[in-house]
Amino acid sequence: MYLQRLIILEGRGESPPSVCKQCDIIGRKAVYRCLSCDNVGLLCGECTATAHSHQPLHRIQKWNGHFFLKVQLKSLGMRIQLGHVPGEVCPKPESAWGDDFVVIDTDGVHNVGLDFCTCGSSTKSHVEQLLDRRLYPATTINPKSAATFRVLEVFELLQYESKVSPYELYNTISRLTDNTGLTSVKDRYPSFLRLVHEWRHLKLLKRAMRAHDPTRTASETKEGESALLCPPCPHPTINMPEGWEDEPEETRYIHALNLALDACFRLKRKDVSSEKADPGLSNGFSYFVKQSKFNEYLEEHKDEVEPKSNCSRHDAVNLADVSPGQGYAASGVATVECARHNMKRPAAVCDLQKGERYCNMDFILHWGIVVLALGVLRTFFISYDIACQWSKYLMSRLAKIDTNAPMLKPETKTRFMVPKFHLPAHIVSCHTKFAFMNTPGAGLGDGEAPERGWGEANPLAPSTREMGPGTRRDTLDYNFGDYNWRKIIDLGASLGKKMDTALSKVAENTIAHQELEETLDPTKVQEWAAQMAAWERDPVANPNPFEMTVSSPTQIAVRRVLADEEAADIAHAPSVLISRGLDLEAEQRSLRTEMKQTWTHSRDRELTRIQLRSNALIRKIDAWYQILQLYIPSTILLRQKATGPTTVPPYDLLIWLPSQIGRQAAVDARLTEIEFQLRTAQAQEALTNLRRCLQRRITVYDLKNRWLRGQSPNTKALNLLGNIESQITTARDEYRQARVAILSLADMMGKVGLEAFYRPLEDNDVRAMASPVLDREPETMTLKQLEKAKRSTGETGRTVSWIWRHASASEDNHTEYEAEAIKVEWAKSRARAMRYQEEVLIVREEMRRTVRFFSWKEKEWYKCGEARGKHGPIEEHYNEGLQAYAKRQGAICLGLRKKFEHMWSEEIANPALFYEKRKVEAEVQPVASVDVEMSSELLND
Repeated sequence: MYLQRLIILEGRGESPPSVCKQCDIIGRKAVYRCLSCDNVGLLCGECTATAHSHQPLHRIQKWNGHFFLKVQLKSLGMRIQLGHVPGEVCPKPESAWGDDFVVIDTDGVHNVGLDFCTCGSSTKSHVEQLLDRRLYPATTINPKSAATFRVLEVFELLQYESKVSPYELYNTISRLTDNTGLTSVKDRYPSFLRLVHEWRHLKLLKRAMRAHDPTRTASETKEGESALLCPPCPHPTINMPEGWEDEPEETRYIHALNLALDACFRLKRKDVSSEKADPGLSNGFSYFVKQSKFNEYLEEHKDEVEPKSNCSRHDAVNLADVSPGQGYAASGVATVECARHNMKRPAAVCDLQKGERYCNMDFILHWGIVVLALGVLRTFFISYDIACQWSKYLMSRLAKIDTNAPMLKPETKTRFMVPKFHLPAHIVSCHTKFAFMNTPGAGLGDGEAPERGWGEANPLAPSTREMGPGTRRDTLDYNFGDYNWRKIIDLGASLGKKMDTALSKVAENTIAHQELEETLDPTKVQEWAAQMAAWERDPVANPNPFEMTVSSPTQIAVRRVLADEEAADIAHAPSVLISRGLDLEAEQRSLRTEMKQTWTHSRDRELTRIQLRSNALIRKIDAWYQILQLYIPSTILLRQKATGPTTVPPYDLLIWLPSQIGRQAAVDARLTEIEFQLRTAQAQEALTNLRRCLQRRITVYDLKNRWLRGQSPNTKALNLLGNIESQITTARDEYRQARVAILSLADMMGKVGLEAFYRPLEDNDVRAMASPVLDREPETMTLKQLEKAKRSTGETGRTVSWIWRHASASEDNHTEYEAEAIKVEWAKSRARAMRYQEEVLIVREEMRRTVRFFSWKEKEWYKCGEARGKHGPIEEHYNEGLQAYAKRQGAICLGLRKKFEHMWSEEIANPALFYEKRKVEAEVQPVASVDVEMSSELLND
C-alpha cells in the first residue's frame, strides 16, 4: 500500500482537474503543484504565482503531459519586492545585478526574481533591505546571493549536534535542488562559507551584549568577554556570598577554583593560509587566547627545551619538542577547563606548535585566571595528566610571565592532582601524592573534564585541519560556546545527581571508617590523625600518610630469616621442609593449569610433555613423603586413610603440610609457626603480584586500543595479554590456597581476627582499579552494559575491589608490615569519608552560586537593555529591538533560575531535610535508620 501511494504521487492523482479550480478561467490549465505547501492540488501558473507571493522559496513542479518537471517561481513571473510590505507594488523597482539572484534555503538553491526599492519610500541600502526580509547577503556591494536566516540557523545547530561541515550541508542542499546531474545548480559554496562564518560571529556578539554597549564597538570586545561563564564556579562580585574571604581554613575549599588542563592532538591544522590572509573575526573574544599576544610569548620561549620525565614515560613530556610533521602548522589544541562542570574557560585555549610544551600550558593557565579577575581567590585545585612533572617549577615559570600572577601570592594555596583515569600510568609514588581521593578539599572530582570535551570536538578535526588559522579558531570557539551552553542548561540535572550521589553514600563511607577505627588502638588513631592533619596543611614538609614505609615481606625474605635461625643446627632444618612443600604446591597449580589447556585433539607431543611432567611430580611427592614422615610420623596413617581405589591426579595429591593436617594429628608447634610465617608472606606476595599484573593488563589494553594498528603489533599485544592473564590466574590461585592454609593454621595456633584481614578472593574481586570495563570483554557484555560503561565517569562511581584497599581487623595479630598496612588503609578510609562529606558542602555551595549567577545575569540584561537609550537618543524601533532582546534573555535567565530552584528542592539544598525524608522511609529498616541519623548529624556539625 505504501509503495502504491508513492507511485500515485508521481502522477496527478485521482481525477485530475483540467482547469484551475481556484480561478476557474477557461484556458488556464491546472498543471502546477507545490511540494512545500500542504496538498492544495493543481493550479494554473497565475494562481500559483499569486498564492506564493508570501512564500517565494517554495518548490514548484509542472506537469508536461507525461511527468512533473521542476520549475522556478521566477519563470511564472513571481518577483520578490524589497523595501515594501509584501504585496505592495514599488513604482520604481531596481532588479538585482544581472537579474540573477540566488537564495540558499534549507530545501534548495533558488533562482529568484528580486527587486530593490528605489522609489524613495525607503532610504535603506540594498543590504538593509535584504536583512529586513531575513536574507543575509553574500556581499555588501551589488549582492547577487543571499542565504535565509533559517538555513543559517539550521546549519549552526546541525554542526553543533552532528559536526557537519558547510561543504556537506551545501552539497545536501544542492542535491535537494537537483539530484540527477542533468541541471547545473548555481555554485555558491564559497559564498556560503563566508555567510555561515559571519552569521555565527554576529550571533556570538549579540549573545555577549555587544550590541547593547553604548561606549565600545564590536572590535573593542575584551579578551574572553564573549565566552559563556560557568555559573557554579566562583566569580567574585557575581555569585559569591558576602564575607566569603573570612571562610575558615577547614572549609575554604568550597570557594576554590577547580581547573583541569589537557591537550588534544587530533585537532591539528595543516600549513595553509596565514595569519595575515585569515586573521579570523573574533581574535581572543571568547575561548582562544589573543593571537598577537600569544605569538609574542611563543617567540620568547621558542628555544626552550622541555625537561625529560622522571616519572613514567609520558608522551606529553618526552615528545613535547617533537614537530607535528611535514605540512602541519599546529599539532593540536590545549585547553583549561572547569574541572567540576566540564566547561571551557574564557581565553584559555591555544594551539600547539610542537608537542605539549610547558610554556603553552603555563600561558593559558595564567590568562585563564587573570582575564576573569579571579586573582582574589585563595584556593586552586589544578588537574593535569602530567602534574607530577609540570608542577615542579611552575611558580618560577609563572613569575617570568607575570610577577603579580595570582598563584604567586603568599596567601594562595594550590594543590596539584592527576586525573583518575591517567593516574595508574604513573609511578607508585604519584598514586598517593596526586590522587583526587587523597587531596583534602577535592570532593569527588576526577579531573577528566577535558577528555569529555575532546569527545565533542574531535569530530570537527577532518574539516578544521583544512582551514586557515583564523577561521579554524573561530569555528572551534563557536562549538566550544555551544558545548558550554548545553552544560549550563543541564546544570539542574548534573548538580542534582552529584548531590544525590554524595548524600546517598556519605553515611556508608563515614560509618565504615568509624567501624574500622573501633578495631584500632585509640592512641594510634590520635597519632595518625595528627600526622594526617600536618600533611594536609603542608604536604611538602610532612610525610605522606598514604605511603607505605615498611617493605612488603616476600617468601625469600622469610626463608632467609628462618635459615639464619637454623644455621646452628644444619641437620634439622624444618623451614627447608615447609618451603619445599610450598614449592610442590606451586608445581601442582602449574600442572593443573596446563592440564586444563589440553583437549581431545591435542597433539601427541604436547600430551607426552605433560605426562612426563606428571611423572616427575609424582616422584618428587613420593620423595617428599619419605622426608615428611621423619618430622610428622602420623602422616603415614593419614595417607593410608586418604588412599582410595581411584587414581588421584598428581596435582590433587595432598602434601600433608601442617595446615592440611589441622587437628587430625599432633604436629610440632615449630612446624606450624614456620608454615604460618611462610603462608602470610605467600598471601601478601600473591596479592602484590595480582595487583601488579592487573595494572599491567590495563596498560597493555590501553596501548593496544589507542596506538596499535595492524596484524603483527596486535598479535604481539594479544600474546602479551595472554601471558599476563596466566600470571593473574596463578596469583589468584596462590592467594586462595594460602588463605585456606592461614585460616587453618590460625585455628591451630589460637589466632583470631584473620578472616577480616585475609578476605576471600572471589572472581569478581579480581579486577583492576582504574578501568573495570577492561575486566570484561565487550563481546560478553549486553548493549545496556556497554552503554553504561561508556557513561562511566571513573573510580568514584564504582565499588573498588578490596584487593586495592586491603583492610585488617586488629593490629595485635599482625606483623610490622600488616600494622603499616592498617595505618595506610585507615588513612584511605578517612579520606574517602572526608571526600564525600566535602562533596555535599561543595555541591550545595555550587547550587547557591548558580542561583546567584542567574540572578546577576538577569539584572545585567535588564540593565543593558536601557544602556543605549540612557547614553543618547536612538531610533525608536532600534530601541525596541534592544529592549526586546534584553528582556527575552533576562526571561531565559529567570526561567533557568526558577527551574533549577525547583529541581533542587529544599530537601536537596538542605541535606538535613533530605535525611529526614529518608528516615521516614527507613523506619522499617533499623540499620538504614541508623545510617540516616548518622548522616544527618554529620551534615549538621
